[in-house]
Amino acid sequence: MGTYEALQPIFRFLPEVKKPAYKLSLKERLFWTGAVLLIYFAMSQVPLYGIPWAQAQYQQLLFFQIIMASRRGTLLELGIGPIVTAGLIWQLLVGSKIVDIDLTTPEGRKLFSGVEKLLAMAFAAIEALAYIVGGAYGPLTFEKAAIVFAQLFIASIIILLMDELLQKGWGVGSGISLFIAAGVAQQIFWELFSPIGPLEDGLYYGVISSIIYALSTGVSTGNWTLISQVVARKTGFPDLLGLITMIFFILLLAYIESMRIEIPISISRYGGMRSKIPLKFLYVSNLPVILVSALYADIHIFAQALWPRFNPNNDNMWFNIIAMYNKTERGNLVPLPGSLIYYISPPRSLWAIFEDPVHVAIYSLMFIGFSVLFAIAWVETSGMDPRTQAQQLVEAGLQIPGFRKSTRVLTSLFSRYVWPLTILSGLLIGVIAVVSDLLGVLGSGIGILLMVGILVQYQQILAREQALEMYPILAKVLE
Repeated sequence: MGTYEALQPIFRFLPEVKKPAYKLSLKERLFWTGAVLLIYFAMSQVPLYGIPWAQAQYQQLLFFQIIMASRRGTLLELGIGPIVTAGLIWQLLVGSKIVDIDLTTPEGRKLFSGVEKLLAMAFAAIEALAYIVGGAYGPLTFEKAAIVFAQLFIASIIILLMDELLQKGWGVGSGISLFIAAGVAQQIFWELFSPIGPLEDGLYYGVISSIIYALSTGVSTGNWTLISQVVARKTGFPDLLGLITMIFFILLLAYIESMRIEIPISISRYGGMRSKIPLKFLYVSNLPVILVSALYADIHIFAQALWPRFNPNNDNMWFNIIAMYNKTERGNLVPLPGSLIYYISPPRSLWAIFEDPVHVAIYSLMFIGFSVLFAIAWVETSGMDPRTQAQQLVEAGLQIPGFRKSTRVLTSLFSRYVWPLTILSGLLIGVIAVVSDLLGVLGSGIGILLMVGILVQYQQILAREQALEMYPILAKVLE
């Protein structure tokens, strides 16, 4: 009995979205995509039942909310965290052949998706327990803990099914990408127009609100200090510098995303017809940032879960290496210098360079270094390496003019482009993420990287779908 046959009885009980009976039009798919997005926003506004709302008010690290598309104290507490973590681990295990699955067969693909869904549900349960046991919601009775666990687990299943709904042809793109982009856009809108304030520096939270308030108040009273504070706020709140750099990095990333290196090919079975294979300059796109951020986010989850149990007074010498926190009156856990958690927390202000240059240096080197390492690891395990690319080219009957139709020769040729592009793209997006965070970019540097990459992908998907609807013959050829 094979692995698929052994697990098939379990797969039958997993929640599943069926594929549509016919290919939906682009308008229908956009309708379902919009419906899923509305449900996501609604879930992000529904508070968890059974927890003290005051204790749910403190915010997690911004990068954590961005990468997990989560919202503190609501049904989206876990966000897409379980799906992302399960998907990345399972992809790396299968891609590196630690787990050998033949994805060219229907049984192999069903086994892959079934185990991935099981892992996502398992991580949802583990992360929900970590929050509850770690005291993220304060002391709870067994009944309340069970209610909170059920809400978090069921909400994660709904998120999983909405992602599956889009990917199976009901919508456009993937739910994970959609939720991340929506979360970043929501965060940027809040940082632009939030009316909360005045705060400790005399300004409002939102940039536009602060500018209007500073100009109206500062000019009439002659308080030019208030106006200068809007440009670069030492408190770390959104400022004009962050708005300007956000626009700059969005334009820069949109330009870099369009850069390609084209390799000429000929198709022998069509009389030597020539074409080109485009290799993106950002060869690994934003995947290294997702991988590094997911790693950091998981470390934060378990550190916050274990710290109240094993090191609440910061007197455990060994645990202090991992995490030391200062718990504020509102329940915020602020990382303290000297622990791993502190040095993997992104500095969100230009003033951090002067206040704690060691933190900035260690965080920058670690984040950029991990970005490059994860870029190389992903290319090796996901079929984007030179050998796999060359093998696929030969099997497809394609040839590069001037080179023998040999896997070894083509591997050597692809290596000239793939590895430099991999290292450069991992290095570049790591640097952009760190620098933009230091400049206080609205939505965070990681968020801008993810949002621009996702929006470019959606633009390409929509352009392709519109072309296929306008030219049905083209759709038949591609099929």
